[in-house]
Amino acid sequence: MELSLLLRAFFVFKTCFSILMVSCDPISLKGSADSCPFPSNFLFGTASSSYQFEGAVLSDGKGLNNWDVFTHKPGNIEDGSNGDVADDHYHRYPEDVDLMDYIGVNSYRFSISWTRIIPSIQPFVTLTHYDIPQELEDIYGSWLNPKVQEDFKYYADICFRFFGDRVKYWVTFNEPNVVAIRGYRSGIYPPARCSKPFGNCSSGDSEKEPFIAAHNMILSHAAAADIYRTKYQKKQGGSIGIVLNAIWYEPISNSLEDKVAAGRAQSFYMNWFLDPIIHGKYPIEMREILQSDLPTFSKHDLEKLKSGLDFIGINHYTSFYVKDCIFSPCEPGPGASKTEGFSLRTAQKNGIFIGEPTAADWLFVYPQGMEKIVTYIKERYNNTPMFITENGFGENEKPNSTMEILLHDVKRVEYMNGYLEALAKAMRKGADVRGYFAWSLLDNFEWTSGYTLRFGLHHVDYATLKRTPRLSATRYKEFIANHKAQNASARSVLIKKKILEKEQM
Repeated sequence: MELSLLLRAFFVFKTCFSILMVSCDPISLKGSADSCPFPSNFLFGTASSSYQFEGAVLSDGKGLNNWDVFTHKPGNIEDGSNGDVADDHYHRYPEDVDLMDYIGVNSYRFSISWTRIIPSIQPFVTLTHYDIPQELEDIYGSWLNPKVQEDFKYYADICFRFFGDRVKYWVTFNEPNVVAIRGYRSGIYPPARCSKPFGNCSSGDSEKEPFIAAHNMILSHAAAADIYRTKYQKKQGGSIGIVLNAIWYEPISNSLEDKVAAGRAQSFYMNWFLDPIIHGKYPIEMREILQSDLPTFSKHDLEKLKSGLDFIGINHYTSFYVKDCIFSPCEPGPGASKTEGFSLRTAQKNGIFIGEPTAADWLFVYPQGMEKIVTYIKERYNNTPMFITENGFGENEKPNSTMEILLHDVKRVEYMNGYLEALAKAMRKGADVRGYFAWSLLDNFEWTSGYTLRFGLHHVDYATLKRTPRLSATRYKEFIANHKAQNASARSVLIKKKILEKEQM
C-alpha cells in the first residue's frame, strides 16, 4: 500500500507510535574499511516522534492525548507553544521523505500517536512515545491503574494485526523511565503529579507513584510482548523490544562508595525497567532500599515477564558524575533521596564539567559515555541486540543570526563524530549493536522547551515551515555513503578472494 494511503487510513480506537528504520567515515563523520565495525545491514537513520513532528492535532478524527491537553495549560511550556502544528509532518511527509532519501538513510524512526493510527515503510514501530489518550487519564488515572495493562494489550493487538505484515521491529515504550520520573516524581510532564520536595503539584506522591506507574508500564510491555509472541511473531517474523533513556553515570571519585553509588544510580534509572523484563525481578539495590514501597510481581506477572524482549533500544545523549549519599553527607539534589537511590547526580567535579555544556541544561558532551553505557548493557544483559534509537545535539533558537550561521552546525557534527567513534569502539569489543538513529531529522517541538531548542539535521523556519539542510545533514550523508562504499569494497575483495581460491583448487 502506498504511504500516502497509509497515512490517511486505518483510524481506530487506539493507535501506534512508529519507528521506521531505513542503513565509516563519521567532521568527515572517520574510519577505514578495515576499522569500521558497522556491517552492511546496519541501520542508519534519523528519529522523530508524533507529537513533536506531526501537527494536524484535530484532523481526521484524532482524539486528544495527554500532551494535547498539557501544552495548552499556561506555564507548562517554556515559550508558551504547543504541538498543534509542530513541523506539520502529517501533511509534509513526502517532502521529508525526500530529505531522508537525499541523506541516504535506510531507516526512519517516527511515531504515531496512540490516538491516531498511521502505518509506515519498513517500520520499526513503537507503541507509545510519552503520549496516552487523555480519556484513559480522565477515566482511571492511566499508568497508576492496572486497568491500563488490558487497554495497552488491546491497543498493541490492533497494531500487530493491522501492520505486522510490514513491521519487523516493534517497540512497546519509548523512555518509560522518563515518563515515570517526570510525570510522577517531578511533575514537569503530564499528568503532572508530584509532592514536595520533588515538585509543587496539585496532587500526587513522588515517593510511591513513580514505582506504581513503572510497574504498570513494565507489565503492559509484558502483556504486549506475550500477545505478539503467541499470536503474531512466528507468522510475521518480526521482533519486539523497549527503548530506555540511558545515561552513563561516572563515579565522582575512585572510592568504593562512589563506584557503588554509580551502579546504584543506574539501577534506579535504567535497570529499574530492564531487570524485570530480562531477569524477572527488580534490581537488588531497589529492593533493599525501597522494600515495601516497591511493588511486587505475582506468579502470573512473572509468567508474562518471561516473554522478555528481542532487543534493547538505547536513547543516549549525556553522562553525569555520581556521589554516594549513604556513607557520605550530601546536600539535597538530583538523586540524593531514598526514592532515587541515595546517589547524588552532578555535572561537575571540582568545578569542571564532565563534558562541554550545551544549550540543553541536561546535555553535556562526553562521547566516552556512549562506549561505556553500551558495554555496560552488553555485560549486564547477555549482549542482547541493541539499537541506538536516539542520539543528538541541541542548540538554542538564535532569532538574530544569519542563515549561514544557523546552517553551519559544526558543534553538532563534532558531537556525532565523537559519539559514533565511541559506539564503534564498543562494537569492536563485541557489543551487538544493529542500528544508529540521529535525533533528529528536523528541528521540532522539544517537549517543555517548546521551540527554544533545535536538534535538527535540517533547520525549520517555523513561520513558513521551510526545511533547509545543515552542515550535519551533509556530513551524515557523506558518512552513510562512505559506509556503503566501504562495505561494497569489502564484498568485492571477498568475492575476488573466493574466485581465486577456486581457481587454485
